[in-house]
Amino acid sequence: MLAHVSFVPTGTGEELKELLARAAKIIAGSELDYQLTSMGTIIEGEWDEIVTIIKKCHDEIARSAERIVMNVVIDDRRGLSHRLKNNALEIEYAIGEELETNGLT
Repeated sequence: MLAHVSFVPTGTGEELKELLARAAKIIAGSELDYQLTSMGTIIEGEWDEIVTIIKKCHDEIARSAERIVMNVVIDDRRGLSHRLKNNALEIEYAIGEELETNGLT
């Protein structure tokens, strides 16, 4: 399963990097594969693992933010693993060249 999650804390001022860094540290400390992007984070794992990590991130950000807008997109395709890396490789294969994929190649 892949999940794309983004957190938007509000009521905390214009700079969000410190709060988002706390969430990124939680995700990085998990045993799940992930890819940090400029618009959120993609996490690969099982349902319970992903939901647990998202909740931990939410709870950490909520310690300093009165409101959090979260966007979560789930792609639940059973029977496949390593999709975080393989999806990008399949696109590269289709166009015949290597793309920038934040270190996944």
